Amino acid sequence: MEGYLLLGVVFVAVTSLVAAALFLFKDGGDSSTEERLEILTGKKKEKSESQGIMTENVLENKAGLGAMLGSMFKGSSANIAAFFEQADSPLRPDQFFLVSIGAIFVGVMFGWASRSPAPLLPAFGLIIGLLPLAWLSLRRRGRFKRFATQLPEAMALIARALRAGHSLNSGIHLVVEEMPMPISSEFMLAYEEQNLGIPIERALKNMLQRMPNMDLKFFVTAVAVQKQAGGDLSEVLDKIAYLIRERFKILGQVKALTAEGRLSGIVLQALPIVLFLVVYYLNPEYVSLLFKDELGKQMIGAAVFLQIIGAFFIKKIVNIKV
Repeated sequence: MEGYLLLGVVFVAVTSLVAAALFLFKDGGDSSTEERLEILTGKKKEKSESQGIMTENVLENKAGLGAMLGSMFKGSSANIAAFFEQADSPLRPDQFFLVSIGAIFVGVMFGWASRSPAPLLPAFGLIIGLLPLAWLSLRRRGRFKRFATQLPEAMALIARALRAGHSLNSGIHLVVEEMPMPISSEFMLAYEEQNLGIPIERALKNMLQRMPNMDLKFFVTAVAVQKQAGGDLSEVLDKIAYLIRERFKILGQVKALTAEGRLSGIVLQALPIVLFLVVYYLNPEYVSLLFKDELGKQMIGAAVFLQIIGAFFIKKIVNIKV
């Protein structure tokens, strides 16, 4: 009877949460197009330099949950917006927050359905609740990786356009037309910004703020120096493209040499957790002593701490910067 009552309470809570989310999203404010155009033409200053020119105002809700999140993270709203834009997230921060809350409920219910001890229920909720954040971080990292892989070809393409007699703006437009996502979308933003009157150096710096990449920083610096002092920009871009390709070769060799260490680290980190779950489901009473006895709780805390320390040192060993 108590189980059915708990299921009913959870059902009502989740239904209320979904209804509230739909109500909040329906009341979202309109995007301020005029304000964005003023920023693009230089008539109005940006709220934050790190935010750059946003393709979509990810914090656009003026009422409801969006406003609440904006007030809670007032000092870091630009960083949150930049993070979501860098990941090319299909969700706004307020929607992402609700998805994470729902994932926490799912984790707790999964732990309860599997008859886990009560102290483990928050752990299940935390693990499942962090999955959306892990997905967003992996999406952002993958976008950065694809951009870095496409960058040398874009540099070579612009260099060939310059040698053929085209301007730098035409070379950037050629990247937009010929290259795939995500590099085409980022260069398209820079191309549109300079068409609206922003200097090309400022437009490229905005792209660097959206896509923090050391090789892209070389390109932006080369363009800024060429605009001020002149020089053969096509030759510089060819050398940058060659440097990037050579660095990728060395990085591939390093990954091949450290593959065994990375795999060993994954096994060492996963083995205690998997072994604990297996023993728990084979003999729950044996493992329950860790949660009932005070010494057992201290052992669990020490094990989690040592796992984190081990993961940190393994990552430092196998992570070689090139």
